[in-house]
Amino acid sequence: MVEFNSDGSIKLPSVITKFAEQRDNKLKKERCILVKKEVVSFTSPKKCVLHIQLSDAFSGNSFVKSVYDNFQNSSQVPSKLIKLSEKEFQVEIGTDFKRCSDCCSLLKKFRDFLDNNVVEDRGNCTFENKRTANFNYEDYFE
Repeated sequence: MVEFNSDGSIKLPSVITKFAEQRDNKLKKERCILVKKEVVSFTSPKKCVLHIQLSDAFSGNSFVKSVYDNFQNSSQVPSKLIKLSEKEFQVEIGTDFKRCSDCCSLLKKFRDFLDNNVVEDRGNCTFENKRTANFNYEDYFE
């Protein structure tokens, strides 16, 4: 059943508003980062950007560069870290066959460093991670 606000807009379900409040509360009080994935170019050469925002609980941001440097040493994809402000960064992920898996690798490195305190917004990214895809044993083995 769809409900409407007094101004005529659609009222969001309580589950969605509760999730948004928890996310905002986490970004204000806990040491975590918000990562928004954005595919900038869908045609060759494909390019993606990760928008990284640090929570208010962080006093420094040097860990972003160190985690990125660690990622860059082991990745195959061309990438670039851009510091927009003290709390905002962008990582440009260039075109390569392993673009999506290297992007997930970078997010895993941030998760490992921050004890899984990463809020991920998929944005317009269409990549289905193996971790989240449904795996059915019978589809692959008999």
